[in-house]
Amino acid sequence: MRDEGISIDSTKPSIARVYDYLLGGKDNYAVDRAIGDVFIRDLPGSVAIAFANRAALTRAVTEIVTTTGVRQFIDLGSGLPTADNVHQVAQRHAPESRVVYVDTDPQVLVHGRALLEENDRTRVVAADVREPEAVHHHPETRELIDFERPVAVMLSAILHHVNDEEDPARIVRYWRDQVPSGSHFFVSHFRSGDNDQTREAEKVLQQTFGRGRWRTDEEIEGLLDGLEILEPGIVPASLWRAEAPGNHWNSGSPRELTVWEHLITAGLARKP
Repeated sequence: MRDEGISIDSTKPSIARVYDYLLGGKDNYAVDRAIGDVFIRDLPGSVAIAFANRAALTRAVTEIVTTTGVRQFIDLGSGLPTADNVHQVAQRHAPESRVVYVDTDPQVLVHGRALLEENDRTRVVAADVREPEAVHHHPETRELIDFERPVAVMLSAILHHVNDEEDPARIVRYWRDQVPSGSHFFVSHFRSGDNDQTREAEKVLQQTFGRGRWRTDEEIEGLLDGLEILEPGIVPASLWRAEAPGNHWNSGSPRELTVWEHLITAGLARKP
């Protein structure tokens, strides 16, 4: 796809660019850094959320590609390219893996296509995750993904940006119905916590972007209705199949998490 007509507005904050800034990236503007600095300055420790989420995504891709036959990924709301993107992790273990990245942020599209232009097993699709039919039927998606074979649908830190009235469960349900048995779904999501930090962080996102919905464990599990949630279930991202000593997901004595690490959960599910 060509990038003519793509316009980047550096005067309005972008969720993708704020996330990039929190991860130490350079693809952001002063307006994005101002929002990121609210978390860094006023909510110290909150940056751990971004790193915990990214690490869980990397482990999920590794888990899928090394323990199943799934070699196709759709990364919904992929964000700006950073280290260990989905295609890099998947293709490191299985070079034949194919990945479609989906986002609406203009800078994501420009940078993503530049990064992937020499990789014929990846595509970057300009589409809104809230319109799954558009993603599913997009020519670049259809070119790369065979929906007769299992697909991994990655919903990393995206559904908490979908408000209740936009029905995030509908998005998951759509993809559940479009992929065959053996397909996998990875979800990470902001988790409600009964504390001042949670309320303040949610307030910052809602005031800045007009959206952002923390959900309870039960609500997050409900998003995966009809799917088999794999062990260890929906748990803090830092603990989800983590490999660090004393921090393994099935360790008898896991380390104590910070309040921030409790605010991002992750889980992997399979379509029976």
